[in-house]
Amino acid sequence: MRPTDESITTLCGEIRALASGQARFLLGIAGPPASGKSTLASKLVDAMPEAALLPMDGFHLDDKVLDANGWRSRKGAPHTFDVGGFVSLLGRVRAGEDVYAPEFDRDLELSRGSALAINAPMVIVEGNYLLFESDGWDAVRPLLDACWFLDVSEMELVRRLRHRWADRVDAEAWIENNDLPNIRAVRESRFRADRLLSP
Repeated sequence: MRPTDESITTLCGEIRALASGQARFLLGIAGPPASGKSTLASKLVDAMPEAALLPMDGFHLDDKVLDANGWRSRKGAPHTFDVGGFVSLLGRVRAGEDVYAPEFDRDLELSRGSALAINAPMVIVEGNYLLFESDGWDAVRPLLDACWFLDVSEMELVRRLRHRWADRVDAEAWIENNDLPNIRAVRESRFRADRLLSP
């Protein structure tokens, strides 16, 4: 989804209507890699002073851990995140606690702990596997009040990923062997969404 000012205003109105009367409201924004979920979630939070952003990416396992387990080539797959830590923190947010969450630094390719203050009545939770049904991820959806899914075609996602990885010499192999399996796994869970958002 390529959000416009008009579409963001409309979506914010819909979110506020859903959140009406709740002390804390959690909305998930799910979608495959390169679907635009991070951009959409950030724009929603920027437009709503009462909202905070909680990205799933802060729970990436460190490269040192991935290397030790032989998982580096699958970075971004469901098993390369600390799902237990994510579910635990999300449960605290659901219970109304104010927390500090980790944030993934894409320049450094690592997570920075306690980088985000989550202390707002509305929390936008963003990530690939919010609707995933295995490997511990099934505990996420019950903690969200609603979850929307960015439904972008595989062809368009690959086009965007080629642009994202243009500087990598192994871009095509990375997309084929890592990004595409992740995309397909994420897309299989979209039927669990409350709403599909199209580009």
